[in-house]
Amino acid sequence: MEGQKLSLLIEHETKRDLEKGSQMKKMALYVGSAIVALSFNAQSAPKKQDLLIKLAPGFVEFQMQGAKVEKLNESWVRVQGSHLNLQSLEKNPAVEYVQPNYKISLLEDYRIEDPLRRAALAKMLARNPQLRAAARQDNPAIPDAPQPTTGADPLFSKQWGMLDIGVADGWKVSKGNPDIVVAVIDTGVDYTHEDLLPNMWRNPREIPDNGIDDDGNGYIDDVIGWDFVGNDNKPYDLAVDTLDGLFKGGNPGHGTHCAGNIAARGDNGKGIAGVAPNVKIMALRFIGMTGGGTTADAIKAIHYAVDNGAKIMNNSWGSEGEEPGAPENQALRDAVQYAQDKGVLFVAAAGNGHKGVGYDNDTDKLPAYPASYDHDIIISVAALDSGDRLGSFSNWGAKTVDIGAPGVKVFSTVVGQGYTDTVIDKFGFKATWDGTSMAAPHVAGAAALYWSAHPEKSWQEVKAAILGSAKKINALANKSVSGGKLDVKALMSY
Repeated sequence: MEGQKLSLLIEHETKRDLEKGSQMKKMALYVGSAIVALSFNAQSAPKKQDLLIKLAPGFVEFQMQGAKVEKLNESWVRVQGSHLNLQSLEKNPAVEYVQPNYKISLLEDYRIEDPLRRAALAKMLARNPQLRAAARQDNPAIPDAPQPTTGADPLFSKQWGMLDIGVADGWKVSKGNPDIVVAVIDTGVDYTHEDLLPNMWRNPREIPDNGIDDDGNGYIDDVIGWDFVGNDNKPYDLAVDTLDGLFKGGNPGHGTHCAGNIAARGDNGKGIAGVAPNVKIMALRFIGMTGGGTTADAIKAIHYAVDNGAKIMNNSWGSEGEEPGAPENQALRDAVQYAQDKGVLFVAAAGNGHKGVGYDNDTDKLPAYPASYDHDIIISVAALDSGDRLGSFSNWGAKTVDIGAPGVKVFSTVVGQGYTDTVIDKFGFKATWDGTSMAAPHVAGAAALYWSAHPEKSWQEVKAAILGSAKKINALANKSVSGGKLDVKALMSY
């Protein structure tokens, strides 16, 4: 029957009911939707769980008594609650796969680990509480696109990475097509920043601020992207106070820094320029102020990017492998496969090793993901310094890491109309913007630039051009697929 969907209703009846001779109803077929309802022994010890469930073919909805269920896409649901019986779920015919909702985080962490330095800083703060910055307000209004301005970018000379990869020569071919959209899947973007605002993607199918989902994509007034942490239409990069970052870690403005490397506006008389200074930035926030997010929110962000017109995704996040002995993160793998099926290039940071020491993603028991997944759509990026050396923190891999790009002391946009290569330089503690997170956006920008000049190319051809034009360097010989670093000058004439 067309449109028919299966439903399994498992009902547990009490011993008293059974003694009365009642019949246990085990299965029911319904037309229109498939619902799985499960109930568990309320007397068992409560344990809160957060699971991702892939529905078996034919099932389109999932309900569980006493649990919160969220549909992520056509195949996956998130289930949160107590009394979740993993074994029962695995045996249920409506369930194809069950896994934890794995945590995902930023790859960089700037907290002070030394207990003596932490104690000294705490004492200083106790005496001088005014050292803390005023709390930044979340969700500022989304400004209208500004009128274009012209002029040289005054801080471009500070961007050693841009100079190193030859973007100025690449710009002789193209500075980017505004129809090319790069999704920054990260901590959000400071969409009020003077050098990013002109290049923020605007959803052409959405009427701003009318409280209506005009384009029917499930998100109301999503004019520049979406915040999957706050579940609102303002994906603002809410950075932690520097001092809180020193003590607890967290987001120092990560997504804004990445966005600047990709597509800070060029030739506008302000600040810097990204690799592709005329393309658009779609802001998708799934990592919060503390620097963490979940697989469920990453999946939603990836699907949003694919479904709303992004050609490239920058993914400067991940994890040191999946939990040993636990189910693999099939939900995230499926999301990457969705991007591949739709032809959206997935640029990923190769990983920052363990406690700041890089390792081989090919052989380590915990290779960084999603960079090490075997999907062809992924371009995994290692970090290099200004001397063509591999960053001491950067992962590598002759099979799993594709290319290197600038990723040490990278100068870019920061939250609050700023520009810098330094995260922290206070109280005797200094940290610069280093990481494979900083390297990946250079490659995402290069992909956007090349695709702007060659819109007829497939994603396979774009990836092949990026790797084929790479400049060979000793640091990545036998440590990456290309054996070299990003070369935009060579790419644009490839």
